[in-house]
Amino acid sequence: MSEESDSLRTSPSAASLSENELPAPPEPPGYVCTLSEELVTKAREELQEKPEWRLRDVQALRDMVRKEYPNLSTSLDDAFLLRFLRARKFDYDRALQLLINYHSCRRSWPEVFNNLKPSALKDVLASGFLTVLPHTDPRGCHILCIRPDRWIPSNYPITENIRAIYLTLEKLIQSEETQDGFPIRIKAVHVVNEPRIFKGIFAIIKPFLKEKIANRFFLHGSDLNSLHTNLPRSILPKEYGGTAGELDITAWNAVLLASEEDFVREFCPPDPTCDNILGQALLPEGVTSDAQCDDSMRAVKSQLYSCY
Repeated sequence: MSEESDSLRTSPSAASLSENELPAPPEPPGYVCTLSEELVTKAREELQEKPEWRLRDVQALRDMVRKEYPNLSTSLDDAFLLRFLRARKFDYDRALQLLINYHSCRRSWPEVFNNLKPSALKDVLASGFLTVLPHTDPRGCHILCIRPDRWIPSNYPITENIRAIYLTLEKLIQSEETQDGFPIRIKAVHVVNEPRIFKGIFAIIKPFLKEKIANRFFLHGSDLNSLHTNLPRSILPKEYGGTAGELDITAWNAVLLASEEDFVREFCPPDPTCDNILGQALLPEGVTSDAQCDDSMRAVKSQLYSCY
């Protein structure tokens, strides 16, 4: 199948439609690959993504959404659906389930996802609670820097921090180079200057994590040399023993604020009520929508990492 999409399409005029006919929904925008040859090869080896089959796979997932969830309000763009295929190594069924989980999570946690836009989170961004470092690691992964000590609880609730994290992740995955997942894949979590109690808490939690996830956590304490064995000093700010200058939050804040219209379009339309069609489609047999709304709220908050 050719990967080129026609830029011009014809549609019947209103006068040519009978009273019972509706115009076909517009075709989603065509996909244009922006991956380097190196990343195309990596995607083939690690994600089972074959460029010659890419559009066929996207169309298969699109057809599944239209057939199994015809009233699901979701983007069906090639690039958007590719995120979910890549996150589940082009397994159609698992990609569809991830897509449903993604929308269910957004629906069930409105205090995080409603009105999710950079201008609504200026206080968090200005605090320096999180930023993305300007340089990627040797594997090409972006580095999200979170500094919990910058949060002053009296200034805003903790949910604002969570909103800022999701906002940042959503922005990062707009670039194909980061689409290993989110769908996103966390390659490693490095914790520095953690209090002793944190190590105790993590020791309790660790046995309940999947081994693959647990092995991605690194607790360095105050030993920055330990951190540098994983992240080169050349990409780290001097606050973390690096040589890349002082930590600057303004550049990433500007990137987010420049994306205001994208987030308004995606996250700020009027939201459906709890008993919308997605909720009904996911209801277990014999469970009312009100019960599902309460249960899903608790479930989603405790299982965020299974959604993303």
